Amino acid sequence: MTTIRLTMAQALLRYLDQQYISVDGVETKFVKGVIGIFGHGNVTGIGEALERSSGSLTYMQGKNEQGMVHTAAAYAKQKNRRQIYACTTSIGPGALNMITAAATATVNRIPVLLLPGDNFATREPDPVLQQLEVSGDYTISATDPFKAVSKYWDRIVRPEQLMIAATQAMRVLMDPAETGAVTLALPQDVQAEAYDYPESFFARKVHYLDRRPPVQAAIERAAQQIARGRKPLIVAGGGVLYAEASTQLAEFAEAFGIPVAETQAGKSALAWDHPLNVGAIGVTGSLAANRLAREADVVIGVGTRFSDFTTASRSAFQHPEAAFININLNGMDAAKLGGEAILADAREGLQALQTALQGRQYHSGYGTSEIADLRDEWNAEVDRLYGLLHEAGLAQTSAVGVINRTIDPSSVIVCAAGSLPGDLHRLWRASAPKTYHMEYGFSCMGYEVSGAFGAALAEPDREVYAMVGDGSYLMLHSELVTSLQEQKKITILLFNNNGFQCIHNLQREHGSDGFGNEFRYRESESGRLTGDYMPMDFAAHARSLGAKAYKAETTEQLEQAIRDARNETVTTLIEIPVVPGTNAGGYESWWNVGVPEVSNEEKVVTAHHAMQANRAKARHI
Repeated sequence: MTTIRLTMAQALLRYLDQQYISVDGVETKFVKGVIGIFGHGNVTGIGEALERSSGSLTYMQGKNEQGMVHTAAAYAKQKNRRQIYACTTSIGPGALNMITAAATATVNRIPVLLLPGDNFATREPDPVLQQLEVSGDYTISATDPFKAVSKYWDRIVRPEQLMIAATQAMRVLMDPAETGAVTLALPQDVQAEAYDYPESFFARKVHYLDRRPPVQAAIERAAQQIARGRKPLIVAGGGVLYAEASTQLAEFAEAFGIPVAETQAGKSALAWDHPLNVGAIGVTGSLAANRLAREADVVIGVGTRFSDFTTASRSAFQHPEAAFININLNGMDAAKLGGEAILADAREGLQALQTALQGRQYHSGYGTSEIADLRDEWNAEVDRLYGLLHEAGLAQTSAVGVINRTIDPSSVIVCAAGSLPGDLHRLWRASAPKTYHMEYGFSCMGYEVSGAFGAALAEPDREVYAMVGDGSYLMLHSELVTSLQEQKKITILLFNNNGFQCIHNLQREHGSDGFGNEFRYRESESGRLTGDYMPMDFAAHARSLGAKAYKAETTEQLEQAIRDARNETVTTLIEIPVVPGTNAGGYESWWNVGVPEVSNEEKVVTAHHAMQANRAKARHI
């Protein structure tokens, strides 16, 4: 057996550089590169290996550990999980800063490879700088918390362990059903230790991702249930986009006259103006989709995990005998709501189910214009909200409308948290797949700018827009600098409503007067945060970092700023002051957030009773 002597870090990089994935006969290099921030836990290990590497892995310098993992996750999401970046950090705080983003990736089923530094395996310089000491178990380090948010976790305490660990890491990263964050904790001394690795470990490896076909018996059971239904509804999730099944979804819906509702992850799978697209469903859903959901006697979930927002805390589907058909690669998701599970790739599952239903000559029982009338009513409501005028300034829904009609329809918008996801899910008119990039599995504040940068890396020929509230922007925007460094332009559309207004709205909807969620000065007399709004010049801040910046306070100014930003060659920020509370409201939906049973405020008690009434309508499985 021919061997080559390398450090563990050198071997890891050489191995990653030779991994490929093949889908439908198309081979893609799986690991594009490494994003990192160097510290004493990785600079002389992976850092040195990257500096001297003769491979093709690109190194990118992150500015915040959480932000760089969001960038990697967004890149993988936009690439339909067929190419990734690895992320490396030092030990201690550098590693721990990645945990929030690791959880975000895992919740969303997005592959990211995390390579945090770890304590010395030899324990010679004990305790090393930034070491977490647990007196009752000295094997625990700052990388152990990653176990809770990783789909696979390992600690490489001997260089030869890398061969097994790396193989298992690739298995999970490329598994569409079980993918998420994969963490390989790398003690800083072991990174630099050498071993005689077999050359075969570094051979070019192609991993074949074959589409999983459904079991025919499951198709027949599902077809039998659907055939009994008169008012079926399709709920399209992110699995439709990852499987590149948009065409099949449209064909399936058209064949049987079944309306399609969209989750946050599934939005853009079907063009907004398709006659069977009834829009968003659930808490942030459209009137059309939520009314159809309430009456649906068969619900066909395709690649959705049926989150509480999708199901309106399990209250969306009110038909007492509603049957659920779940096409999903993930067994846990396929079992939700007591559904008939079809464990299959979305495209394969839809094709097989279409054949079975055509054999039964099935067609839905909707009235001639029933779906069209609901769509027309909802589109009129969207037009109203897009044209809304407010005497105090620019309404948020109006700003969204200006952006929607002004940017190129092929552009990618990225969002994650605050009130914007609700407005975008309900109102945004997406014309093509992969133009709507929403992280709403974790709704992680701070994802937006980093995610837009990742999407821009994945889609260099498209304009990419980060749509972000001022609260999320303040929480994490550091990869704006990386976008400038890498000369990958993004446009940041910063909605400034003076605080965490989404949660402020949620408070007031449930009996509170609003507390602690606006960016106000503390008043000396009351001792509370009830003073004037804090004036922040986000445009000036962006310019100080090297970006171009504009401020738009009217619809006309916003439209012009977007056009001007399109001509800029570097990352650009447009600050958009909007009137707080001018986002869209709910449309016959409900979200269970828990309201106090006892309060000295009558409005809170009233809200509690309303919550109890809605809970009675919710499904229990």
